[in-house]
Amino acid sequence: MTVSLSRCCWSAALWLSAAAPLLAQSAPAQSDFHRWAPAPPMGWNSWDCYGPTVTETEVRANADYMARHLKPFGWEYVVVDIRWYVGNDTAHGYNERDPAWNIDAYGRFVPAPNRFPSAAGGQGFKPLADYLHSKGLKLGIHLMRGVPVVAVQRRLPVLGTQVTAADIYSPEGQAGWLRDMYTVVAGRPGAQAYYNSLFQLYAGWGVDFVKVDDLSSPYHRAEVEMIRRAIDSCGRPIVLSTSPGETPIGEARHVQQHANMWRTVGDFWDSWEQLKEHFAVCQRWAPYSRPGAYPDADMLPLGRIGIRAERGDDRRTRFSRDEQLTLMTLWSIFRSPLMFGGDLPSNDPFTLALLTNREVLAVNQRSTHNRQLFRRDDLVAWTADDPQTGDKFLAVFNAQDQQLAPSAEAAWASPVVTRQTPGQAVAVDVDLTGARRLYLNVRDGGDDIAWDHADWLSPTLLQHGQPVPLSSLTWQSADAGWGKVTVDKSVSGAELRVGGQAYAHGLGTHANSMIVYELPPGVTRFQATAGLDQAGAAQNTGGTVQFLVFTQNPYRPMPADSIRVPVRLAELGLSGPCTVRDLWSGKSVGTMTTGEFAPYVRRHGARLYRLSAVKKTTSKPKR
Repeated sequence: MTVSLSRCCWSAALWLSAAAPLLAQSAPAQSDFHRWAPAPPMGWNSWDCYGPTVTETEVRANADYMARHLKPFGWEYVVVDIRWYVGNDTAHGYNERDPAWNIDAYGRFVPAPNRFPSAAGGQGFKPLADYLHSKGLKLGIHLMRGVPVVAVQRRLPVLGTQVTAADIYSPEGQAGWLRDMYTVVAGRPGAQAYYNSLFQLYAGWGVDFVKVDDLSSPYHRAEVEMIRRAIDSCGRPIVLSTSPGETPIGEARHVQQHANMWRTVGDFWDSWEQLKEHFAVCQRWAPYSRPGAYPDADMLPLGRIGIRAERGDDRRTRFSRDEQLTLMTLWSIFRSPLMFGGDLPSNDPFTLALLTNREVLAVNQRSTHNRQLFRRDDLVAWTADDPQTGDKFLAVFNAQDQQLAPSAEAAWASPVVTRQTPGQAVAVDVDLTGARRLYLNVRDGGDDIAWDHADWLSPTLLQHGQPVPLSSLTWQSADAGWGKVTVDKSVSGAELRVGGQAYAHGLGTHANSMIVYELPPGVTRFQATAGLDQAGAAQNTGGTVQFLVFTQNPYRPMPADSIRVPVRLAELGLSGPCTVRDLWSGKSVGTMTTGEFAPYVRRHGARLYRLSAVKKTTSKPKR
């Protein structure tokens, strides 16, 4: 299926109607802040491209592109992600260098002027916000929950109080993956005043959106409430996004009443495995979507990403075109916020078309009753309503994969390896007698962390009784999802380090991955240590992985390239003939009269349709 840039134009009234979408679920009364996001926010975020290193020049370049090409389609937020207050940051290894902090007299981080020159002289982000506002755009910034460690160490005063940062903090709950902040203890004198002072500062800069990290998983209820009060008292409508995920489903009602959007997953990258997991995640969270309060399926890692990012290298998205259509279709019918992660000026026509299809974006911005219709193995359908016309939206997905053999069929399988595993590693010793190929497989252990760095350490073959380093052979194939398998270093590019011990030789990879070798004659054993790399163990609760060794091809036969996904029109509430329009192509499919619609959908692909009931016409009686 092709994506056409020429679209059937919808009237301006359709877009204005996004200001008050109706949902089937009974919604509690809206607070004022819910009205600040009448539809899922749409924008650009610097994280997928630039990690913690984005500069003002790059922000402005992306804003200029948005103003020219995307603003007419509803895109408006430009979000500066993590650590804009550090002057010497680099991608990878947040805690491995002495940060060049930029902080004011009241313990509040300010932009690094070497990266954001317009912030010099105490101006903060106000000049950048003014620039965006002049283009009809809005500024967002990333925050870490809490009070800066450096503010505590320096005992900097809390604005408008007699206390210092050292009086309001606790080291309990400090994020393990970025140790810039301490917890602010609710109820202590000065705690609420500190958060109030932050948002007074941001309101003065003209900030329109904040993404607050280390707030959702684990869920910090008290600080969520302090942040809500601080925003409400700052005098400026600032949209609140909490991160990362998965936000505990038990806190759904609470976060719904305090934030405009909240993460449903950990960091999402261009990995099909992660994308496929979203079908279950979106089904779980769809009932909690409300006007002004949206479950957030995370960013869109599309276009050119990884320029200076935490995951992988400078690249075009690893999603196929079919997978990109699946991503945009699912995010749209789920009504997730849309935050594009690619470098906008590097967009190609296909990527631009994904972001400027008015009919698809209208599903995201104004549809109601959004829900999964069915999941039959890996064939999935979602539906939603058009509140203006009564038409039905139908999304159909083919998430079928080439299946892997179960772990019971492996020649060797480890238990799940976690941070709690002694040494965070297990010994591998496998009989290869008679084997012609070696398959080294790492699988996700089933947690909410996608930072699953894994190492095959000192991998050795015994050939005619003599040790042969596996790294001396060339693999037949090596697939590591969003990353690349590396030799003698971890997938993050650092040294191989597991359980506090460094290893000179090995293979760095992650879950999910497969490395395949042709075995030379005379090989009888494979020996190694398999472990969770330090780069993974340091992130939140760390990774959870399972290592497997196969000697027979573990891949099942490939499913068909395309398959019909039948949908009974009665399931959509349609009892008579209906016309069908393909929203991605902008073309009419025809009129359905058989009671079933069964489009072909490519593997890993999606289709999105509008179904309109054919109105019966009555003829006047002849005289």
